[in-house]
Amino acid sequence: MREVINSVGIDIGTSTTQLIFSKLTIENLATSYTVPRISIVNTEVVYRSDIYFTPLTNALTIDSEQVKNIVKGEYAKAKMDPKNLQTGAVIITGETARKENANEVLSALSKMAGEFVVATAGPDLESVLSARGAGTDKMSEEDRNIIANIDIGGGTSNIAIFQKGNLIGTTCLDIGGRLIKVENGKISYVYEKMADLAASIGIPIKVGDVADKGNLKQLATKMAQHLSMALNLTDKDERHQNLYTNDGIPVKSDISINGLTYSGGVADIVYNPSSEDVFRYGDIGPLLGEAINENNDFRKVKRYDAVETIRATVVGAGTHTTEVSGSTIRYEADCLPLKNIPVVKMTEEDEENMEAFSGRLAEKIDIFTNRSRDECVAVAISGNNHTSFDAVQQLAMGIINGLKAYDNPEIPVLVIVESDIGKVLGNALKVLMNQKRKVLCIDNIFVKDGDYVDIGEPVANGRVVPVVTKTLIFNR
Repeated sequence: MREVINSVGIDIGTSTTQLIFSKLTIENLATSYTVPRISIVNTEVVYRSDIYFTPLTNALTIDSEQVKNIVKGEYAKAKMDPKNLQTGAVIITGETARKENANEVLSALSKMAGEFVVATAGPDLESVLSARGAGTDKMSEEDRNIIANIDIGGGTSNIAIFQKGNLIGTTCLDIGGRLIKVENGKISYVYEKMADLAASIGIPIKVGDVADKGNLKQLATKMAQHLSMALNLTDKDERHQNLYTNDGIPVKSDISINGLTYSGGVADIVYNPSSEDVFRYGDIGPLLGEAINENNDFRKVKRYDAVETIRATVVGAGTHTTEVSGSTIRYEADCLPLKNIPVVKMTEEDEENMEAFSGRLAEKIDIFTNRSRDECVAVAISGNNHTSFDAVQQLAMGIINGLKAYDNPEIPVLVIVESDIGKVLGNALKVLMNQKRKVLCIDNIFVKDGDYVDIGEPVANGRVVPVVTKTLIFNR
């Protein structure tokens, strides 16, 4: 049994806006006598849009009408009807996610792009999507190496590290090609952190100054050094921590990489240095690319060719955001699709102490819902130690008691389980609540506290549901 679903990826970045359409093939990989195991077995990009400069009305605001016109125009050129899209993601990345109307633009685009095209933002997810779009995960699996991808865009550099195909670290720094802009030979914009970094090496810069290639190359060299610090290729200095996005956390100090890929707009310059005018894009992107290419720390590790560079994030958004649930699930189709559901993740310790489980669950839900009875939350558990009938019943009662203050019959009970007990746990919840509330219990999905999930309408003859796990971070 094979089924092909259509997906879109839309990336609104600091420098550029673009989209792709792809086809995802799902197939049951199990034998005839075992539980179905539905997986995405193939992804194919079938359309790539033009690459547009991201339109802004001013330094703080995205030109939402222009962005919508770009997207509508590309849908028309691709002859793609939003009604024919089963999944996909609109991702807002880099400095654009800090614009004042980022949330509103993303929500509007998600609604016009397709029924289950989800809205997402946040540096951790962007790091993973761009790395997968670049092919870093597969390279690390094939070479059995620890390989990092640096996605260097206009406003941020997103890092994801894979070991033998598994993600082992992500981080993001405010280092990008358009954090200093140049117009008519003069500096027209300086991001505050870049002004501070320049001052720290004795190069004060401000709007209106002549764009001195030598000074800005020195700054770009320092920016490249901080990227090497972030990858543990050289010692961190006292200013390094200030460059992380959203007060982010560095990768673990014991991670030692064997290889590198580069993606993002600046990556093409890293891979293919040019003697053209360094300010040809109206920013310092070419200087940053040159500085990374010349950095001795980066030359110590093997450089791999990325599958995608400037399109890595949008390809990742269109082909790697969607998972499919396990097939041992319980759902009520009239509840679907669900979008932007906050995740409350219970720990293994919580699950082992069922006497305290309900109270702990209620406390955590309060944090995520501000005590609103009208908001659906996803209760996430491992379920690993609840495989017997009695254990499942006990777990179901723990969830029900934890949700007592949130007993709005109009809001479905949503549970996400890592182990394959979705159907039995869902059935237990339904019976123990005397059929009074709708229940969705899906399994084989891994999430964490602070994530959001979107759950689509069933596919594969109703056996599984598509799931997108994401973060939503704006204006920080």
